[in-house]
Amino acid sequence: MPSPSAPLFRFGVVADPQYAALEPNPALDRYPANSLAKLEEAIAEFNRHDLAFVVTLGDIIDGGWESFDAVLPVYETLRHARHFLLGNHDFAVASQHLNEVASRVGMPSAYYDFAHAGYRFIALDGNEISLFAPPEGDPRRAEAKLLMKALHRAGAMNPHRWNAAISDTQYAWLVAKLDEAKAAGEKVIVMNHYPIFPENSHNAFDSESMLMLFAEQDHLVAYLSGHNHAGNFGVVDDTYFINFKGMVDTEDSNAYAIVSVYEDRLEIQGFGREESRVLVLQDA
Repeated sequence: MPSPSAPLFRFGVVADPQYAALEPNPALDRYPANSLAKLEEAIAEFNRHDLAFVVTLGDIIDGGWESFDAVLPVYETLRHARHFLLGNHDFAVASQHLNEVASRVGMPSAYYDFAHAGYRFIALDGNEISLFAPPEGDPRRAEAKLLMKALHRAGAMNPHRWNAAISDTQYAWLVAKLDEAKAAGEKVIVMNHYPIFPENSHNAFDSESMLMLFAEQDHLVAYLSGHNHAGNFGVVDDTYFINFKGMVDTEDSNAYAIVSVYEDRLEIQGFGREESRVLVLQDA
């Protein structure tokens, strides 16, 4: 049984609200217009708790620049600090807006980090090397095509147009942030829209290289992601890989979570379709 000690802090998690004023897609069981009410419900619950922040793991909208005008005001009702990541659907906007998405949602930059109570949170921009986020003609689109071809030749599950990877520049930044956190004695939680484990058709193109990097990080506690709306879970070398379920799925059941961070464990309280878990920290 978990010890009853008070948590160091708690934070809320939302994955894939994917709001848009669109008709439902019953074939995929997605109801993008219903996400405003679901988000309002989640925020009402978050506001009942003492949370350090709430993170949205990408796909704030389903598409359309005007969708931000409807969904972002809902976040204004949140009484806690909020952090956003971007997903593939956030770039389903007119081409002239592709370079404005991060600033539209008030992000300091497309990838960033912050510290809280002995933890370093690293928020990745998993969209850099893709067929959708860079402007037309950008060499990163060609790089994404080469990655997809290599993955296809290797028989991988994930060479799909809706997946992506981080750049070499961001990878070097990630390594530096992991090193900084280790030197500071901080535990690390990495967040990305794209999962990297277990193997799945929704995983980032660079899953293997990230897993190799993370295998060397004994201070890395967890990797949080969205994108795969069904959710997923795995453990590698005492690091937990938690893929949260998509809020946009189903007509009326919700999906979000509150994570309580203790000295010796993470406790995930799932709401709606999201699962609850107790994750013991091996080096605590």
